[in-house]
Amino acid sequence: MKFDDVLPEVNGFGPFQFRLMLALMIPRLILPFQFLLNNFIAFIPSHHCNVSALDDGGLFRGLSSEERLIVSIPVQDDGSLSSCQMFAEPQYHLLLNSSNTAALPTVLCQNGWVFDASTMKSTLATEWDLVCERKRVNKTTATIFFLGVMLGAAVLGYLSDRFGRKSMLLVSYLITAIFGFGSALSSNYAMFAVMRFFAGFGSSGVSVISVVLCIEWADIKRRSSVLILLSMDWSLGSSLLGALAYLVNDWRYLIAASSSPLLPGIIYWWWLPESSRWLISQGKVNRAYFYLNKCAKVNRREQFMNDLKPEGLSKIIVVEKEKRKYSVLDLLRTPRMRRLTVISGAVWFGVASSYYGISLNVAGFGVNIYVTQLIYGFCEIPAKVFCFFSLNKLGRKFNQIGGLLLTGLCLFCNMLIPPDMAACRTAVAALGKMFSEGAFTVLYLYTTELYPTVLRQNGFGCCSFLGRLGVAVSPLVALLEEVWVGLPRLTFSIMALGAGLLTMLLPETNNAHLPETIEDVERAKSSESTSNKDSPP
Repeated sequence: MKFDDVLPEVNGFGPFQFRLMLALMIPRLILPFQFLLNNFIAFIPSHHCNVSALDDGGLFRGLSSEERLIVSIPVQDDGSLSSCQMFAEPQYHLLLNSSNTAALPTVLCQNGWVFDASTMKSTLATEWDLVCERKRVNKTTATIFFLGVMLGAAVLGYLSDRFGRKSMLLVSYLITAIFGFGSALSSNYAMFAVMRFFAGFGSSGVSVISVVLCIEWADIKRRSSVLILLSMDWSLGSSLLGALAYLVNDWRYLIAASSSPLLPGIIYWWWLPESSRWLISQGKVNRAYFYLNKCAKVNRREQFMNDLKPEGLSKIIVVEKEKRKYSVLDLLRTPRMRRLTVISGAVWFGVASSYYGISLNVAGFGVNIYVTQLIYGFCEIPAKVFCFFSLNKLGRKFNQIGGLLLTGLCLFCNMLIPPDMAACRTAVAALGKMFSEGAFTVLYLYTTELYPTVLRQNGFGCCSFLGRLGVAVSPLVALLEEVWVGLPRLTFSIMALGAGLLTMLLPETNNAHLPETIEDVERAKSSESTSNKDSPP
């Protein structure tokens, strides 16, 4: 018998599983808050040079605020004030004729900037003047965070396979909370960058470990339902972030508010169950029996556990080399595992980079950033509802391929829409976001079903590592707009289409037993080959 044969006997989709999902959903709200926080804390409001240094105590002092700007700051082609330049000295003749300023000598801003505080009261850009020649430093804020996420996926994924899901989930909670609140207290940009890196490191553990813990407590037929219900917290949190940023528009307070959902999660962490599947794979059958018995009691299936003894669990799953400790290297030792790791990692890179290429660009479509964030959050819900009903009927593979190809198509079409059609561009971007979220939702479930129990967290962590590498790259890809404004969208479109084509090389896992050992994965290849030979022409 496999563990998947035992779990339905204690109900793999009952009150026990719903309590677990609810307990994880509250602290998991920090995921969209932290991952998309850069849309607001790194927002660059309209700005111009601070011209107070030009006050010579004479005529300049007698000018109105509007007149001071006319004589101090050149006007750009679109009629707006220059953000990074000012006249070397006041040009009083412009009060009479301001039609031609191109030939007048200009210098870079000499005394800082004046920022428009109507959208955000305070951001990183306004705090540390991360504009003009330092604009790229502001852009790298998201990259620094996601580099931490990338490293956390690999490290915490590995430690979770070694020391258990529950204990490493608490470690992830504590790291994210400490460095999350620490980010809000940063006194300089270097300190802030370090804090955000480790906040991303911990957030990655919250993400991957909570997903695997829920999936390992769900039976075969309900795994997709569990994952989609659990992922609803992302869409809810993504929408709530827009409202939260509107109400708390100071970057320090916004970071603190975004980290606060972790506090109740830390308090009731002791109640969370460890994965019995993982415990059995480690030979810890007594603890596995304890949690299975607890699940049976909550789900009112005590009779089965009365007939099952702890020592009987060791026969339910093949505990391959019980004393052996698995590492990331085991993902590459055997042919089938190696092929699976390379392809699934590349798909994660494409999905994550295209998804965040859209998500981290709320200011790029000409609509209010709070409204855009709200739309981006709500548009994900239809995608998840569709996945809820289609995953078991159409399969994981078809949904994954379809979502990615449609995402790439939307990104390509958006590139062709004129900039003055802001509403249309936002609508197409939201449509691409919807398809991309559907692909991302399926990918979480698909990945956990592809890897064996003894390497599931390692495999998931490795894929998440490569996915977060794609996320870390996406803000840097956005800088390609300096070369050509449509180049970032074209790049993300190619990534999404490429990931969709690569998915065709992965096996279908719908209604299949989760592999428990590396041998199960390698045997699957042999079984496929045998079935192909035996099938009629």
